[in-house]
Amino acid sequence: MTIKRRDFLLFFGASAGTFVLNSCQQKFSMPFGDAVNSTKGAANVQGGINFKPVNGPMPLQTSSTLAKTGQLVQISTASAEQQAQVYKTYEVADDLILPEGFTYDIIAAWGDKVGDSRFGYNNDYLSFVETGKDEGFLTVNFEYISAKPWVEAYQKVIGKALPFDKLKEAMQSAGRTGINAFAAIDKNPTKKMVREVSKAALIDVGIGVISIFRNDDGRWVRTNSPADRRITGISGLEDGHYLKATGPAVAVFNKKGKGYIDKLGDKIIGTFQNCAGGTTPWGTVFSAEENIQNFVPEPVFADGTSFDPGNKNFYMDGEEIGGLGNVFGLAGNKYGWMVEVDPVNSIDYGTKHTWLGRYRHEAVGIRAVANKPLAFYSGCDRRSGHIYKFVSKNVVKDPTDKANSKLLTDGMLYAAKFNADGTGSWIALKADTPVNPDLPSRHAGGIINLPKRPEGGSFKVEKDAVAVAFKQKFKTLGDLYEGTEKEKQGAILIDAHYAANAAGATCTARPEDTEIAPNGSLYITFTSGSASDSDGGPDLRIFRGKDGKAYEYGWIMHLIEDGNEPSAMSFKWKMFATGGEPADGGLGFANPDNLGIDKSGNIWMVTDMSSDTLNAAIPAGRVDKEGKPISQSNLRGLYGNNALWFLPASGPNVGEAFLFAIGPMDCETTGPFFTQDEKTLFLAIQHPGEINGTRKDLAAESRQFAMKTTDGKEFMQTRKVPIGSNWPSKKVNEPPKPAVVAIRRVDLRSVGL
Repeated sequence: MTIKRRDFLLFFGASAGTFVLNSCQQKFSMPFGDAVNSTKGAANVQGGINFKPVNGPMPLQTSSTLAKTGQLVQISTASAEQQAQVYKTYEVADDLILPEGFTYDIIAAWGDKVGDSRFGYNNDYLSFVETGKDEGFLTVNFEYISAKPWVEAYQKVIGKALPFDKLKEAMQSAGRTGINAFAAIDKNPTKKMVREVSKAALIDVGIGVISIFRNDDGRWVRTNSPADRRITGISGLEDGHYLKATGPAVAVFNKKGKGYIDKLGDKIIGTFQNCAGGTTPWGTVFSAEENIQNFVPEPVFADGTSFDPGNKNFYMDGEEIGGLGNVFGLAGNKYGWMVEVDPVNSIDYGTKHTWLGRYRHEAVGIRAVANKPLAFYSGCDRRSGHIYKFVSKNVVKDPTDKANSKLLTDGMLYAAKFNADGTGSWIALKADTPVNPDLPSRHAGGIINLPKRPEGGSFKVEKDAVAVAFKQKFKTLGDLYEGTEKEKQGAILIDAHYAANAAGATCTARPEDTEIAPNGSLYITFTSGSASDSDGGPDLRIFRGKDGKAYEYGWIMHLIEDGNEPSAMSFKWKMFATGGEPADGGLGFANPDNLGIDKSGNIWMVTDMSSDTLNAAIPAGRVDKEGKPISQSNLRGLYGNNALWFLPASGPNVGEAFLFAIGPMDCETTGPFFTQDEKTLFLAIQHPGEINGTRKDLAAESRQFAMKTTDGKEFMQTRKVPIGSNWPSKKVNEPPKPAVVAIRRVDLRSVGL
């Protein structure tokens, strides 16, 4: 469901010409160039934008294409026959494809030197904190390890061999349970191999800070400043660069309890699974620890202490390398937080603010308004994850003052309750909050997970009667957690997802970004409305397709706090954009992920389709060999590679989606971030070649796709698809490497502006 201009205005209670929505006659600023009059822009470039959209494999309402006659026509006016003729063939490129007049420069790639370490793997969120004209610090998240390309290329890129083959043999003996190296004696040869590989992998995740500047020809290049540094998954283990912690969970870290204790107190070894993040008005950067359950045990006991490291063994397969914290005895309750780093401070190795909650964090939206409490928004990127808001006890005095970080040491964490009528409220995650879980029957997958007592961890609830009985047995969150008042609050924060489930927060559709618009409202990307057997799925009263069932392709939601107050306890929401094919009412993208919002409030959105679905062939009729309809998840092959999209928040095409860039093979496009002058967009290209590894001898194959025109008529497309990747070098047989690029315009005249 796409909000058109009239609906958008009504949602805001605004009129044309307000700051919220510029009218199409007003002059507004567009990135990559000087101010552009939208009326002129509409005359020169379709849609009133200052670039010509690139053409993907799918006909879109916002695409331009050549009809049979060779004349440039708008897809929306082209016939189904014209669309089918033009799109009957398509060639996928193993490159970052940009509009005419744009180029990109490689800033850094996996293995490049950073301080006394290296640029990590699978770069994600990017932040550029400017320290002067055309210079500043680029902070980069490094999320996880893609096993196939990482193992294939490690020796060539890093210059060191690792015992992969012998470890694979040991894995075969260990079976599906993996290797519990933590329990083995230090002299055990398998433990030594696990430690060596785990250490190398943990060095390649975490956070990096690099200094860059723009030279005279417009390129951004590194300065290799002494302040350049890495915060890795093992920082503190050998170098003393422990991370710090604030807030109630520190009381849990410092005590003996039911579970595993690492004996480090409030010191924390490293950070990992660093996915999205956010940048504060005072110049610090927040990094979100997401899928920590792949590296350490996620469950905790009622007192907030961790399960034993042996509950997450080391494993390595063709897709990923996990259980990396096992051999080092890392305590699981110290991961899954937001990490704050000051890029300018060369001795800052990160602080985990526990009032922000522990869960599978994706991004953070930061709202700092003078004389009002500080508000931090974040989402838990799991199927059934929640939206959270932290509100500080004290108020912001100056939004640019670095003392604002201290406001994160006291306040309250809330979880969102969405109502089907477009309203919502915030539920405090504290001891006296009533237990009131939603019924599993209301969710995709028919599942909700609740804290398991007295054993610890959680249990799956599939019957409404069990949820009702749980509510009758436990009256408040305080009945589910143990310790002193401060320790109990710490335990609730450590177990935030399950505490929020117990309190009745709404299970959502994999929230992957929370971004504050210039007017203070909040945009949220929900990547996928499908369910899983373990986590369940979203509340179908809120997140559903036209048929009322689970919907895979995702949404962008717009949320406005009542009174536009950061500390408001109620809000209004509406879907701003919906993924899916145009013929079905979607905008032509699938699985929206990170957002960037420019100064005019326009949205720049990247997608996160699973690597194994990219360009997967779709047979005629969209049915499998048994004649059964292909699932929405498997239909994602239609959409090609992951990409970067532009969605105007004002003007004549508000809520439409224009394709700005297409990523290389098997990659995810992540972390879009503009310079202050909006002439450069930094973008991270994550895991190129994740499925097929290095592209050998320019290998490619032709595949068949049952596509649809914008009005729903099926036609077959022959698509040439590279097998593997050689990006960013683009040299034959060179290994793929994650890298960060700077996108800039090189010729304004090429788009007629």
